Amino acid sequence: MTGTATRYLYLVRHGEAASEESGLTEGGRRQAVLLGQRLGGIPLAAVHHGPLPRAEQTARLIGDQLEGIPLRVSDVAGDYVPHMPVREELPAESADFFLRFLAGATAEEREQGPALARQALDLFTGPVDGEEDRHELVVTHNFLVAWLVRDAMHAPKWRWLGLNHANAALTVIRYAPGRPASVLISNDMRHLPPELRWTGFPPEVHV
Repeated sequence: MTGTATRYLYLVRHGEAASEESGLTEGGRRQAVLLGQRLGGIPLAAVHHGPLPRAEQTARLIGDQLEGIPLRVSDVAGDYVPHMPVREELPAESADFFLRFLAGATAEEREQGPALARQALDLFTGPVDGEEDRHELVVTHNFLVAWLVRDAMHAPKWRWLGLNHANAALTVIRYAPGRPASVLISNDMRHLPPELRWTGFPPEVHV
């Protein structure tokens, strides 16, 4: 069923974490608080977040800056590989690089990740029913932000690879009825001071 109102989807990679399985660093906590302050004027209906500590803590710190916005934990907003390409899908010059990058994924990850990615498209994208526009925040991980941006651009499924997002950077996608999705903001860090920008990227690409 086609929605009748516009959805604004706000996507955030979690704040800087000490390790892949840990919570946030002091810098990561500051990033989350500053992002929450930036989002204070937006009429968010909900904050969805993944179950891992770095996403949960980011969402909680953002939520502390807002009033009465429900936090909703979901595996769909978690950290997973959204699509496992085969060599024939990939550009010849980069196929080896990407396949090496994905080689460590387990059989379970290869099965569950794409299933969760399909659920993410159902849950988070497209116009909504009703007369009022909806604003939703998803606090997640780089892979899912990349997957949803790729979908909004109608890019091939493999193209989530190579799309990178900094910690606590903001991306906004608009889904208006009868119109293609529009990426309004991408990787925006204006709410962060210079020393907190570009974390999550290797030092050589900091700008």
